[in-house]
Amino acid sequence: MPSSGQPASRPMHIVVCPLSKLSDVIELHRPDRVISMLDPGASFPDLGARYAGQHLRLAFHDVDFPEADEIGPSTDHVRSILQFLDSRPRTILIHCRAGVSRSTAAAFIAACAANPQANEHALAVQLRDVAPMARPNETLINLADAEMNRGGRMVAAIAETGRGLDWSLVVEGWPFVLDAML
Repeated sequence: MPSSGQPASRPMHIVVCPLSKLSDVIELHRPDRVISMLDPGASFPDLGARYAGQHLRLAFHDVDFPEADEIGPSTDHVRSILQFLDSRPRTILIHCRAGVSRSTAAAFIAACAANPQANEHALAVQLRDVAPMARPNETLINLADAEMNRGGRMVAAIAETGRGLDWSLVVEGWPFVLDAML
């Protein structure tokens, strides 16, 4: 313990991948916890007994403005993510179908939650550095910003670091690790 009486910081590894790479990424990183975000009605992966109680499954569409037949991100989804992170896992794996939007938004949310005093813009730059294909779901970021009382700074950071990014160039993301300090 440092002389200040505060426990030493330790890194939290936030691993992100598309569903197609999930098995390989679990084998490589052996995460403590897993967050799966897929469309309603999609089959969630069975991760076996090792992840019983350590696998959060969230079903919502990757949309900002849901149509009548779609379920968009909600405050309840954000609260579930934040509550799941309360245990401060050493390594958390977050995935969605493509590993581009929902999962990168959740990774940014996790980094902000792990670093409540950190500069949101610096965290967004770090995300863009390790994942230039990231297109975080804007609604999920907006909801998390409000829930975490960030005063619009999370939203602004993602918008500022993502200006000019072309969606047409992204089909599926690749696995990456975003480190945050606990």
